[in-house]
Amino acid sequence: MATDQTRGVLPDHRIEAMIAEGQITLTAPPAETQVQPASLDLRLGPVAYRVRASFLAGKGARVADRLAEFEMHKIDISAGAVLEKGCVYVVPLMEGLNLPQDISAVANAKSSTGRLDLLTRTITDSGTEFDRIAHGYNGPLYAEICPRSFSVLVRAGARLNQIRFRQGQAVLSDDELRTRHAESPLVSGETAVIDEGLGFSVDLKRENSTLVGYRAKPHTGVIDLDRIGAYDARDFWEEIHTDQGRIILDPGAFYILVSREEVSIRPIAQRKCRPIWRWLENSAFIMQASLIQVLVTANLRAGFLRCAATKPPLCSNMGRWLAA
Repeated sequence: MATDQTRGVLPDHRIEAMIAEGQITLTAPPAETQVQPASLDLRLGPVAYRVRASFLAGKGARVADRLAEFEMHKIDISAGAVLEKGCVYVVPLMEGLNLPQDISAVANAKSSTGRLDLLTRTITDSGTEFDRIAHGYNGPLYAEICPRSFSVLVRAGARLNQIRFRQGQAVLSDDELRTRHAESPLVSGETAVIDEGLGFSVDLKRENSTLVGYRAKPHTGVIDLDRIGAYDARDFWEEIHTDQGRIILDPGAFYILVSREEVSIRPIAQRKCRPIWRWLENSAFIMQASLIQVLVTANLRAGFLRCAATKPPLCSNMGRWLAA
């Protein structure tokens, strides 16, 4: 069992050691910047499978065996291929795991993936949950991808999701969050809402602007995920304005809305690590409307951030708090 000295999210030098020791397996050499300060980017392999529906392998079953049931056709994405909006794909990843019994992992889509409404989840052999990898897991990793607002062009090696490794209990309790917020604010504003996480709300009454967010356009061209910064946002998004403190979310539409609170990345001094202190002024919520219209008001409490402690020493000249 991990002790208090070893509990938390593993930093980059531990991830690099796991690669060297074969606890993280690779079918291709690691890419530059693939190892992040406290996570590992996962890369798409050269083949994608169009499947009939989303699925989990289930206890005692392999994803490869379930693919035989769900596969519609196979796509070579080594040189690039389009994943169509509204379809579901499963892609074997270049990374696999051979975890020790005291280490588990959690995966999630990268923020850039989420902003494109590109639902990306990790599945494993014997898996009964998306994005959760059990202690001691030994086997391949797969990405389930469903473009929900835009069709996208992807290639082998694309990084749509990331994985964090945990040793022991990493999530901070509400009391720990309150203590850290009292020491130095985690969010802006007079009062932090802490209840099973750190609360955030939608800002629909901005002081100097009526712009409160963006809605994805329903009919657009294909987005090449390698062409970062090459597109005009107006071709894919329409602005949402209000001076009434409320908006209506249309059924099935995808929104990015600004948060009222600004997030603070707290400085942590560890040996040669440089402390960082800055506010994320453009924090945003990503929201998918349901099958009915939804009225969103300025007082909506839209989400909570679960926080995790990282294991010292933190490398890459950075100390940080992590969403868990």
